[in-house]
Amino acid sequence: MSTHPTTRRVAVAPDVVIPYLDQGAAGGVPVILIHALGDSLRSYEPVLTHLPDDIRVLVPTLRGHGDADRPEQGYTPVDFARDIAALLVDAQVESAVLVGHSSGAQTAQQFAITYPQCTLGLILVGAPGTIHTHPGVVEFDQVFGALSDPIDPAFLRALTLSQLAQPIAASFLDTLVAERLKVPARVIKATWAGSRDFDIARELSRIKAPTLLVWGDQDRVTVASREVQEQTVAAIPGARLVVYRGAGHHVHWEEPAHFAMDLLSFVGSLPA
Repeated sequence: MSTHPTTRRVAVAPDVVIPYLDQGAAGGVPVILIHALGDSLRSYEPVLTHLPDDIRVLVPTLRGHGDADRPEQGYTPVDFARDIAALLVDAQVESAVLVGHSSGAQTAQQFAITYPQCTLGLILVGAPGTIHTHPGVVEFDQVFGALSDPIDPAFLRALTLSQLAQPIAASFLDTLVAERLKVPARVIKATWAGSRDFDIARELSRIKAPTLLVWGDQDRVTVASREVQEQTVAAIPGARLVVYRGAGHHVHWEEPAHFAMDLLSFVGSLPA
């Protein structure tokens, strides 16, 4: 198993610094793990313990989240993808496999389209499609639109649990809620707006990197349904879908060892 990661910080824009974990050998295949709205680099802690040292894993906390700086603007997938590009420069990595969960999958797709030369492959986990045209958008507009500071911890805990189909460790659940409490309501609203209005459906055919979609068949997030996964697979050349039976929206929390195994298998299948 892999050694403990090192925490680094990188300036991704003037007056915007984000932290990221750097784990594994410098010469290993680079993999970037991108978290979803409201989460932080700690979202991938259960997976990191199952990854070997010959994989170099970089795990950022996106701007506005966790212990990253919180600028007044810049919360679209385009902004986040640009920040990931700055992280690669700081880590002296030319190209990497991008793994994105939920809204983080949107960032990964945007990165692959904007920086194809830097994209070795894509793993999209619980990926939403074009949200603004989906009927489920109304529910999320209401939930996020009503938020104000301080955000109720009970609300965040209930929201987290509602997206799970399998139990996770109580201590890890506490960590997730604590990290989500760090995110101001304005950042959640801005990040949701960026995710909701993101639409690259017509550009997905431009993604040439090998692509794997991972989805739990008990995922109750309406904008990331099975139908959406199949539409994305059909749009990205050569993409394929892996379904986790009995898992919810956060498969990397519920089945971290299984997810790590699939990640390693995908990396091993990439052209040299």
